[in-house]
Amino acid sequence: MIHVTVFVDSEQHYSGIELVGHAGCLNNPREDQELVCAAVSALTLNMANCVEHFTETSFETEEDEETGLFRFHFTEAADSAAELLMNSLVFGLEDIEDSYGEPYIKIRIKEV
Repeated sequence: MIHVTVFVDSEQHYSGIELVGHAGCLNNPREDQELVCAAVSALTLNMANCVEHFTETSFETEEDEETGLFRFHFTEAADSAAELLMNSLVFGLEDIEDSYGEPYIKIRIKEV
């Protein structure tokens, strides 16, 4: 399962996101796990690339392909364009969660 944690501050502004794991499970592969994994990866990487190319907001990332880790966090307050891109990512991930749910993806919001 892909565990997604969306980090927000006390005013509900995004500060980052962390994804860990892979869709489905290796011992019991399911039909849609590759589709879910590809969709989550595409949405997430597109958001990071767009923040880099279309905003002035700085951020850091960390990745580990084996564990499925992708950690993205803003190193300063996100501007309105970066907020919109994060909003779009979260909306897309929630749509995937609504459509496929367990055992593929679980999203939680965490205030930091």
